[in-house]
Amino acid sequence: MLIDTENTFWVNAGKYLMYTGVPFSPSIIVKAQGCKLYDIHGREILDFTSGQMSSLLGHSHPEVVEVARHYVGELDHLLSNMITPPVVELAQRLAKFLPAPLEKSFFLNTGSETTEAAIKMAKCYTGKFEIVAFSASYHGLTQGSGSATYSAGRKNGGPTMPGQLAFPAPYSYRSPFRKADGSYDWETELEFGWSMIDRQSVGSLAAFIMEPILSTGGILVPPKGYLKRMSLECKKRGMLLIMDEAQTGVGRTGQMFAFEDDELVPDILALSKTLGCGLPLASVSTTAEIERGCKQAGFLWLTTHLNDPLTAAVGSKVLEIVERDDIPRRAAERGAQLQAGLLKLQEKHWCIGDVRGRGLFQAIEIISDAETKAPGPELGQKVSDRALKLGLSCNVVNLPGMGGVFRLAPPVTVSEQEIEVALSLLDQAFTQILSEE
Repeated sequence: MLIDTENTFWVNAGKYLMYTGVPFSPSIIVKAQGCKLYDIHGREILDFTSGQMSSLLGHSHPEVVEVARHYVGELDHLLSNMITPPVVELAQRLAKFLPAPLEKSFFLNTGSETTEAAIKMAKCYTGKFEIVAFSASYHGLTQGSGSATYSAGRKNGGPTMPGQLAFPAPYSYRSPFRKADGSYDWETELEFGWSMIDRQSVGSLAAFIMEPILSTGGILVPPKGYLKRMSLECKKRGMLLIMDEAQTGVGRTGQMFAFEDDELVPDILALSKTLGCGLPLASVSTTAEIERGCKQAGFLWLTTHLNDPLTAAVGSKVLEIVERDDIPRRAAERGAQLQAGLLKLQEKHWCIGDVRGRGLFQAIEIISDAETKAPGPELGQKVSDRALKLGLSCNVVNLPGMGGVFRLAPPVTVSEQEIEVALSLLDQAFTQILSEE
């Protein structure tokens, strides 16, 4: 009976669900609790992607569930200009974490919406239209955000927004910019990048939109001092700096916001994913001065679920828990454990070319040749598939130029024991696949 049910499920999925470019996982998940998923056979799977990198506090956190149940029965959705207590409370609570002069926020549903809105704000405020983004960026797939995304989704979709400029991503493992001792020469690469931007620009540079750690691009962690220098270069050119912390924000990297590691403050901050702990909640935050300029320019942003009370109440509860339970500290501690374990795996398995990340936002890059460091996306996919069979869900980025990069970002509530189990399962997956090659 179970087989018939499963077969019917996949037949219906194939018949009625449209393919959108992302292959379906072979597992049919029927329950998610904490750091674990359960499939149709009752098999337990450790979730080391936090759903879509969103379930910061684990799946179905009891306090989040309680708030969602209350508001879905009392105050779910209103006309967008009806501001409710949960929305004001969330804005006030978020402002406590924001570094000055960031203080003004509004709330949406997804990361693409926030980056789309942020880009329009930058254009309204500056009166300019050119947007710069990293060559390994991912900011969404709507028109403006998709135009500023270079890691995926650009082909066969027609022309992008005018004024899009790409900047070399800080990819220390593969960058051709090297000092005499072989170390990454990010200063020269950065200067080269800006020289190219200055030559291409038509004199209308509005903003640089960036992730403080590039996720879909392969968990690319800029070296210390890089983001601060970028901030100064933007100011020099009269550009706004938009920080997209969809995956890094709200404590995952060991700090409330990943940009804090380099002691800078962006002009606009976009949060999503982690803020709603798996529910559709996102935010855009900026300064009173930029709000004033946008208002004067006639900025308009209106969506069906702008400032919805239900998701705002959930976001407020998430921030309360993050502060109460010192989530950034937990992420730093468990992240150090995870990275130490990944480095041991690197010593054991020749195909792990690089280990990188911060907090509970880690990656391992798979190579197919130890000498040339040639990317190994096929090998990486095999290991990922085997890991899932063994009981570990981890995401592999197989994009052009990426060598099958594993992203490991479990909920911050993950236990020390769960991390050890995940490392063991990953070790088994590598051992089994390499023995079959």
